[in-house]
Amino acid sequence: MTIGAAPPQDALARLQRLRSASPWPRIAAVAARIGYMARGAVYLSVGAIALLAALRLSPHAVGAIGALEAWSAWPAGIVLLWAVGLGLYAFAGWRALQSIFDVDARGRRPHALATRVGQAVSGLTYGALALSVFRLIHTLHHLNRPSETAATRSFVARMLDLPLGPWLVIAMGGFVTASGLGSIARAALDHFARGLECHPRLRIWIGVLARAGYAGRGLALLPAGVLLVSAGLHARASEARGLGGALEAVAQRPFGHLVLGVTAVGLIGFGLFAVVEGWLRPMQFADKG
Repeated sequence: MTIGAAPPQDALARLQRLRSASPWPRIAAVAARIGYMARGAVYLSVGAIALLAALRLSPHAVGAIGALEAWSAWPAGIVLLWAVGLGLYAFAGWRALQSIFDVDARGRRPHALATRVGQAVSGLTYGALALSVFRLIHTLHHLNRPSETAATRSFVARMLDLPLGPWLVIAMGGFVTASGLGSIARAALDHFARGLECHPRLRIWIGVLARAGYAGRGLALLPAGVLLVSAGLHARASEARGLGGALEAVAQRPFGHLVLGVTAVGLIGFGLFAVVEGWLRPMQFADKG
C-alpha cells in the first residue's frame, strides 16, 4: 500500500458520507411531496365541481382540465396553474424513480413488477396532464378553445383512422375501465395508511378517507372507460367522452345526481388523501442517500 493512502474501509466510509451529504435525494423527496399535493389539488377541483353539479349549483361536471380552467377566473389563477403544472411534472418524475429505479425497494417479484408498470403508466399520465395544463395556460385567451369533450372526440377520431384504430380505442377504453375496477378493488382490499408517519388513530381515519377516495375515483373512471369501448366497437368518435363528459352522462341516468354526488364526494376524498399522503409518506429515496 502506498504510504499516506487511506485504507479501503476509510475510503468506503468517506464515499458513503459524500453520498449522504448530497442534496439531490432531499430535493427529490420535496419535489415528490409537492407532486402528490398537485395531484390532490386536481382531484379536489374535479370533485368539488362535480358535487356542485350533483346539487344543481353548477351547469355540469368537468374533467381535470375543465376544473383547472375554472381557476383562471381567480386573481392568482395563472400562478396556481403554473404551480400545479410544475407539481404534476414533479409527480411524473417521482413515478419514474419508483418504476425505473425502484426507489421503494419493491424488488422483481411478479406483483412488484406489475406495481412498477402501473407506476410508469401513472407517470406518463400525469406528465401528459402537466403538458395539458401548460397548453391551457397558453390558450386561455383563445375564445375558440375546444371543450374537453370535443378534444377527446377529436383524439378518438384520429385513432379510429389508424390501422386497427377501433381495436386501439377499445384497448384504451378497456384499460380505463380496468383502472376503475382496480381502484374500487383497492378501496376494499388495500391498507393505504399503513406506511404513513402519523399517530395510529389518525392512520385509521386516513385509511377511511383513502378507501372513500379510491372508490370514488373508480366510479368516475368506469363510465369514461365504457364510453371509450363503445366508441371503438361502433367506430363512432361521437360516443367518446372525457372524464367530465362521462360524469355528466352518469347524471343523466335515473338517480344519476345521487350517484354523481357520491362519486364527487369520493373524488374529494381522493384529493384530500393525496395531499395527506404527500405530507406524511416516508420517501425511501431520501433514506437511500
